Amino acid sequence: MSIEVSTEAITDQEIAAGARAHELDRRHVFHSWQAQGPFAPMTVLKAEGAHVWDGEGNKLLDFSSQLVNTNIGHQHPKVVAAIQEQAGKLCTIAPQHVNDARSEAARLIAELTPGDLDHVFFTNGGADAVEHAIRMARLHIGKHKVLSAYRSYHGGTHLAVNATGDPRRFASDHATDGVVHFMPAYHYRSYFSAATEAEETERALRHLEDTIILEGPATVGALILESIPGSAGIYMPPAGYMEGVRELTRKYGIVFIADEVMAGFGRSGKWFSVDHWDVVPDLLTFAKGVNSGYVPLGGVAISDAIFETFRERAYPGGLTYSGHPLACAAAVATINAMKDEGMVENSARIGADIIGPALRELKAKHPSVGDVRGTGCFWAVELVTNRETREPMAPYGGSSPAMSAVTGALKKAGMLPFVNFNRIHVVPPLNITDEDLRAGLAMLDEALSVADTFVTA
Repeated sequence: MSIEVSTEAITDQEIAAGARAHELDRRHVFHSWQAQGPFAPMTVLKAEGAHVWDGEGNKLLDFSSQLVNTNIGHQHPKVVAAIQEQAGKLCTIAPQHVNDARSEAARLIAELTPGDLDHVFFTNGGADAVEHAIRMARLHIGKHKVLSAYRSYHGGTHLAVNATGDPRRFASDHATDGVVHFMPAYHYRSYFSAATEAEETERALRHLEDTIILEGPATVGALILESIPGSAGIYMPPAGYMEGVRELTRKYGIVFIADEVMAGFGRSGKWFSVDHWDVVPDLLTFAKGVNSGYVPLGGVAISDAIFETFRERAYPGGLTYSGHPLACAAAVATINAMKDEGMVENSARIGADIIGPALRELKAKHPSVGDVRGTGCFWAVELVTNRETREPMAPYGGSSPAMSAVTGALKKAGMLPFVNFNRIHVVPPLNITDEDLRAGLAMLDEALSVADTFVTA
């Protein structure tokens, strides 16, 4: 399978403009999470649905949903039209004023969130949603420490990256921000020598309770947990774990923050991933899929109890662009399009009927596949060089020649993939066609034959 070259969608003039953009990018743009010198970014000339066109005019299947945020695909006409209409009416207004786009977005989100999470504080993205959720929790409960899992990601701002439990925090973590990390429930690479998922749940919860006790319950104000960890590996909580975490937070008077920045808005086949376990947190952070990333937007959904803390007491936080009209109009159009077109139901269907069965077949076929896991449009394929020892195909926090070869094979086949450490994430748009989905899985099958050549036993 080779890259499809678009001769009708991309013109020579567009390619020339893309080359100019690339030249200016390398001269002036400072990129995130990169050493600037060796970085060779791909130019994107156009995007539509589940596809993007690169700087040479090659059409690529976007199996990454960018950073797992274009849940409704690229350039959805209803959302584009809503942004255009809002721009013609009211581009921006200070957050202390009411605007109809923000009011309607808050109403729609409150209808979808579980329990009494009926109040919404809007931010510009996921990281600042996490920052504000932790601030709200600390002020509400009057305790400072925050518990967060290893193998997690909560954002790139200062407190959010300290709460993060993966190597991206190392350069900024000076252990001064009150964050305490604990081992997650991750059965494939169990930290508790668990033979079964039931053992993993029991031992992981015992470890968490021990951590709370040893840190001092009177000092622990909040616990933040990705409902389903995203870039850290899409490892599904085993049965009973999320319910157990919620019970421990109640037992010790700890505010429970569910991080749904990546896992929310249909990604897992439910509107929010906590819905898989009927768990209601005290605070819920969101971003990404709320408007498919068309205009930056995030937020915190707030329970009645925490809202009451700030009914007569000023909340010491805010943002110039909180509830930005263009972003909120995009959110309204996105949520309505997802409802009207059954995207959340489609995510659940293709996860259960197409992605899951196909990945299990690939695991049986390819010795390089150690584990497959996920739900909805939220899956990970974990690659190993040895199934018995579970030796990862790339070290924790890094890459390897093997993973570079697999990534290269995916791109050559015509895919824009999401690859992290030793994993390939299968995270297409929720409205991808069955035909495109099956084509992407065939590309993955082809690339895994390359991965198999690195298997040592």
